[in-house]
Amino acid sequence: MTMVKDIDVRGMQHCETTTLGVLLRHEGLDLSEPMLFGLGSGLSFIYWDSKGMGFPFLGGRVKPFELTRNLAALLGLELLVGETTSPRKAWHNVAAALDAGRPVGLQLDSYHLDYFGTEVHFGGHVVAMYGYDERNAYLVDTAPQGGAVSTSLAGLARARAERGPMTAKHRSFTLTAPGSLPSPRDRIIPAIKSCADAFLNPPIANLGHRGIGKTAEQVPKWLQRSDNPREDLPRAAVLMERAGTGGALFRNLYRDFLAECAQLVDSSHLRTGHSLYAEAATLWTQVAALVAAAGESGDAKHLVQAGSVLHELSRIERDAMQALSML
Repeated sequence: MTMVKDIDVRGMQHCETTTLGVLLRHEGLDLSEPMLFGLGSGLSFIYWDSKGMGFPFLGGRVKPFELTRNLAALLGLELLVGETTSPRKAWHNVAAALDAGRPVGLQLDSYHLDYFGTEVHFGGHVVAMYGYDERNAYLVDTAPQGGAVSTSLAGLARARAERGPMTAKHRSFTLTAPGSLPSPRDRIIPAIKSCADAFLNPPIANLGHRGIGKTAEQVPKWLQRSDNPREDLPRAAVLMERAGTGGALFRNLYRDFLAECAQLVDSSHLRTGHSLYAEAATLWTQVAALVAAAGESGDAKHLVQAGSVLHELSRIERDAMQALSML
C-alpha cells in the first residue's frame, strides 16, 4: 500500500477546487474554496445547443482544467501535466508521483467511479488521488460525493480512459509551490480583471453576459425544445443549483470570493461588484426553481418568468463585471 502522508481530505462543493485545495494544502498553502475559484478566474457563462444534443447545456464556469492553469500561472506554481493514450504510461505517471510522496490531480469520467452518486457520463470531473493498494485507489472528491472515498483500480482505469465530451487523455497533474509561498492578496486584482475582461468581451454570443441574454430568449421555448420536459427541465435546474456548482451556477462561490477580497482590498468598485453578484446569486436560484416548476407542471408561464429574470441577470452581471474591470 502507498499512501501520501499528511493529506487533508476536506471535500468542498466543486470538484476542481476540491482537488486544488488538497494539492495546495499539501504544499502549505491553505485557501478557501471561493478564493481558489476566484484566483483561478473560474466564473464564466455558456449556453450551448445543437441538433445532436438532447437538451441545451448551461455552464457557469470556464472549461475543465482552465481554472487550474489560471491559478498556477497567477500564483507562480509549477504545474506538471501528464497526458497519454497509453493506460500503462498513464498509471506510471500517477504511481511515480504518489510513490514520491506527492498527491496527484486526475481528470476523468465520473460515470465509472464506484462511489459516485449519479450514473451519468461527465468527462470533466476532477479528483485528487493520495494512495493506492492492490485493488483500490484512494481519492478526495467533493463533500456531496463523500470527501475521502475509494474506487477500484479497474474502475479508475475505465474512468481515465473514457473518451467523449470534455474528456482528456488520461490527464494527471501535480502542483509545486515555490520556496517562498506566494501572497494571494497581491494577485486578487489581476485575477478579477482577467475574469471581467473575458466575461465582457466574449468571442461568440453564447458566452458571458451576451450568453445570458441569449438564454433569456431561448428558455421560454424549452417545453417545446424537450422530448421529455418532466425529466430534462428539473435536471437542468439541478445542474444549476447543485451538481458541484456551489449553488446558483457558481455565482455563490464568486460572490463569496468578492466578499473575501473586500476584506483585503479597499475599493468601491469591488464592493459594487460584490453587491451585484449577491443579487445575481439570488436570482439564479430563482431561475432554477422556475425551470424545475415548468418541468413538473408543464406550464410555460414559469419559463416566461425565468426568461424575464435572465434578461435582468444579463444586465446585472454586465454591470458587475464593468465595475470590477475598473479595479
